[in-house]
Amino acid sequence: MASIILGSQWGDEGKGKLTDFLLATNSFDICARAAGGHNAGHSIKTGGHTHSFHLLPSGFINPNTINLIGSGVVFNIEAFFEELARLESQSVPRCRERILVSSRCHLNFALHAAVDGLSEKELGKNQIGTTKKGIGPAYSTKATRDGLRLIDLYNESFEGKLRLLAEGYRKRYGNLLEYSVEDEIKKLQQYKDQLRPYLVDAVDYMRIARENKRSVLVEGSQALMLDLDFGSYPFVTASQCSLGGCIQGLGLSPFEIQKVIGVVKAYTTRVGGGPFPTEQVGDIGQKLQEIGGEIGVSTGRTRRCGWLDLVVLRYSTVVNHYTTINLTKLDVLDTFDPIRVAVAYVTPDGEKLTMFPADLNLLEKCTPEYIDFEGWCSPTKRVRKWSDLPPRAQEYIGFIQSSMNVPINYIGTGPDREDMVVREQVTSS
Repeated sequence: MASIILGSQWGDEGKGKLTDFLLATNSFDICARAAGGHNAGHSIKTGGHTHSFHLLPSGFINPNTINLIGSGVVFNIEAFFEELARLESQSVPRCRERILVSSRCHLNFALHAAVDGLSEKELGKNQIGTTKKGIGPAYSTKATRDGLRLIDLYNESFEGKLRLLAEGYRKRYGNLLEYSVEDEIKKLQQYKDQLRPYLVDAVDYMRIARENKRSVLVEGSQALMLDLDFGSYPFVTASQCSLGGCIQGLGLSPFEIQKVIGVVKAYTTRVGGGPFPTEQVGDIGQKLQEIGGEIGVSTGRTRRCGWLDLVVLRYSTVVNHYTTINLTKLDVLDTFDPIRVAVAYVTPDGEKLTMFPADLNLLEKCTPEYIDFEGWCSPTKRVRKWSDLPPRAQEYIGFIQSSMNVPINYIGTGPDREDMVVREQVTSS
């Protein structure tokens, strides 16, 4: 059976912490990534140590968990070995024994990163705000069937195909493309033998896992509003980071999904360009940034901040079919009064939208309609029992739960693994 953790907003909701918490309190056998690349940024704080994950799943912190990078991920070999080495330097046990990579992953080259930067420059003021790690171009070459997979690295035709790919981009960008295909080939040849022991046929691996009734925890990357199909397009990532993307990227059986856990930050943030109806650009936004420590794990960029948006969350729930919610960073709101929640968008002609619209031009003209809650103005940091939460905080949580019509069973009250109110535990059985 599989449980799936998904971001419900624009990312950075705290998926890594929940992954670590569930692996520490349960006996999931496998922690898997299904999509994205080393543009992900999951931070885990436990035992006085902070660990950051980008390409690798967060399951490394549990010494008994096997980690799998699924077929839907775009894989950067250099980033993979750098991240393994960093975890080893932090004394994470048996790192190289507990990671497997699908041989069907498409390669994310330095070429892709070089192209990513150039394409962003061309957009000028309409930049997407990508991490410039080459994720979009890697998925583009996959879609146009020009990409190369990890298994192709061991084929005689690999070097010729990479040269051909580079030549195509050279024709497009000319001397603006600062990249040497021969340097990349040389580096890949150095990694090729080191990588081979980690490669598996992930389709067969997951089949065997199902037959042996091994439990799987899927750690989603990014979030629904960054999904290529359902997000705020074109200000999205290049992968499917929805429930459907997890099924696709890992070959999961849709009939063996136990829980779908949506992770919801108690307010809203996003990185990069694109629409953000509840964004607060004044003192409130700055206060949320400072108290919430809203700096991207992968990019180091300050996140845009604003009030919770129930229009986004209703839409996200319809697409991802959450069965339970983890509300994170409740403690960040401890000193805010009032606390605002957007419940609809009002169009210029007075129509109320309660679902996120596809038309971003229309969205730009809309005004959020808010409900105000009295702040609880007392500390919730490190509270671990529901009964110890202030009544007004309980009211705030209850309103979100009734609006989403999904139970909120986990409430984050601080950065550490143990800072969690649990109302009903998700188990691996």
